[in-house]
Amino acid sequence: MQIETKLPKVGTTIFTVMSQLAAEHEAVNLGQGFPDFDGPQALRDALTRAMNAGKNQYAPMTGIPTLREAIARKTERLYGRKINVDTEITVTSGATEALFVAIAAVVHAGDEVIVLDPCYDSYEPAIELNGGRVVHVALDPRDFSPDWQRIKDAITPRTRMILINTPHNPCGSVWSAADLDALAALIRDSDILVLSDEVYEHIVFDGALHQSMLRHTELAERSFVISSFGKTYHCTGWKVGYCIAPRALSAEFRKVHQYLTFCTFTPAQWAFADILESDPQHYLDLPAFYQAKRDRFRELLAGSKFKLLPVGGAYFQIADYSALSDRDDLAFCEWMAKEGGVAAIPISAFYETPPAGQRLIRFCFAKSDAMLEQAAARLRVL
Repeated sequence: MQIETKLPKVGTTIFTVMSQLAAEHEAVNLGQGFPDFDGPQALRDALTRAMNAGKNQYAPMTGIPTLREAIARKTERLYGRKINVDTEITVTSGATEALFVAIAAVVHAGDEVIVLDPCYDSYEPAIELNGGRVVHVALDPRDFSPDWQRIKDAITPRTRMILINTPHNPCGSVWSAADLDALAALIRDSDILVLSDEVYEHIVFDGALHQSMLRHTELAERSFVISSFGKTYHCTGWKVGYCIAPRALSAEFRKVHQYLTFCTFTPAQWAFADILESDPQHYLDLPAFYQAKRDRFRELLAGSKFKLLPVGGAYFQIADYSALSDRDDLAFCEWMAKEGGVAAIPISAFYETPPAGQRLIRFCFAKSDAMLEQAAARLRVL
């Protein structure tokens, strides 16, 4: 049987490749972007209570009302925007599902979607599967900020959506309020929609505020805003996220969601509803928690040959290895896993066309102190 693939550019992900190398060579795995520690005990206890209380059947398609109400209260507290619980919040089976659903809901065959490189690897396949055309626009290679002239030049009459990510994976850059104003001005007289990947919304450093699309009235009225409980509560394997969007966009979003997953793991929804109300301090304290890890990892690598780029948010450290090697980033990561005992991710995996001569890799510092210390000890001797 011969099958014509719908995703000819998709193979084994770089995350799987590097994790396999880490396992084969007993390397410390700083490649995969998830914590090696558990979420709050109170959250796990709440999950157990929900299961034991019989909360084990289908949830409502949009999410249980108690959780949507808690999300609405949190959104208003943080971003000053009042959300309609019934028509503007949809709970999803992870942020990746939400991203796919938003694209499927509004992107038609031939529509163009602008993505900002480097970008998360699920964006392009989702756009292509739904008949869209991906338009790659590079962020500034020095600080990974948006290049507004390049973005403006990429807009055509077929542009349907601009997909943004702040705080940014893999680069750790964060958008400013001025960036939101610039985006709003750019698309003001158009029908262009925004898909805003904000899964690291609670991991922003140095006293900065996360600039959600929800803070900006004009952008909020044309945006799908995607959030992740897994990133916030150190439980990525639970796969629970949500989308906030205006009523008309949410209606289209739900048409796809109901036939993709219909509903999301019910006991976890009850557990998140519980902890959002009982322990809001958890997400308020998250910036300081991860900033301490960022600072500790940077301190541990201070004596190495790596040049560490600034990190404004998320839990990734970009490092320039040009003082160590002139290999391309994939070859360097393969060598480092085999010979150096540490696995990382090449930044070129997040680009359509990486900048010539770029020598950057990504480390994840959402790890225990012991793992970060072990990895740094190996990296310092390279």
